[in-house]
Amino acid sequence: MDMVDREGLTEREFLEKYRAGNYERPSVAADTVIFTVTHTETDNYRKLPEKELRILLIRRGGHPFLGKWALPGGFVRPEETAEQAAARELYEETGVNDVYLEQLYTFTDVGRDPRTWVMSCSYIALIDSSRFSLQAGDDAEAAAWFQVSYRLLREQKELLDEGYIQTFSYELKLSAEGKELTAVIDRIVTAKPTSRSTQYAITSNDGLAFDHAKIIACALDRLRRQTNDTDLALHLMPKQFTLTELQQVYEVILDKELLKAAFRRKVADLVVETDHYTENVGHRPSRLYRRNWESL
Repeated sequence: MDMVDREGLTEREFLEKYRAGNYERPSVAADTVIFTVTHTETDNYRKLPEKELRILLIRRGGHPFLGKWALPGGFVRPEETAEQAAARELYEETGVNDVYLEQLYTFTDVGRDPRTWVMSCSYIALIDSSRFSLQAGDDAEAAAWFQVSYRLLREQKELLDEGYIQTFSYELKLSAEGKELTAVIDRIVTAKPTSRSTQYAITSNDGLAFDHAKIIACALDRLRRQTNDTDLALHLMPKQFTLTELQQVYEVILDKELLKAAFRRKVADLVVETDHYTENVGHRPSRLYRRNWESL
């Protein structure tokens, strides 16, 4: 016998009467912070190219935020998951698939989109810069890779009766071909005896659409934390690379110089030697390494 609820309905009868339109429902977007590391050649052929951390942004071709820059993304379609939507948008913008894609956070602030109730299921993608091509989608005027600077301006700590509130204020600068976008974002950590939470708040913003400055800040914090603790940065590398190139990638992500000996100890188990060396360089050839899949 089928179970009935307090109204005397079976599950089949309940579903037949259910009207989803009686309840207000949000739209769901999948927005992706796509990171890559590029290099800039120098006039001195003996000097190694410098690495730069970049993210992909799209200049909006329609309202809202017409002409502002935004993360690549779009609404999740009825026949796909949020992750499939993120992968689809990634391929449409870069021509790349089968890359590292990780869910970041779901942003649900009231009023984050002036059109309607929209929640953003955000993702991080990591791409080796040698793999992609760049093209703007149908709703965009242009697409560009922006160099990233994300630095701590100040921090302050307020003690509570039990616990504290600590606020870290960061300046985000995104630069590309004479364009510069800026924002200041607070990361607010509240610690109490039985709970701990982290929130992000935009205190100023020039040029970025929606709350995407907040999403980018959250992604940069995640990227830095996981670069310190995991092998995440290796997803940004080509199949073969030198240890110096790998150290440069760590340094541009973490925004600090690393001691060579300490760094090589840190990554010793993450990479393995190959029998290949760099060619056609103005300095002594260096051994190439690859990712150590057995260490995972």
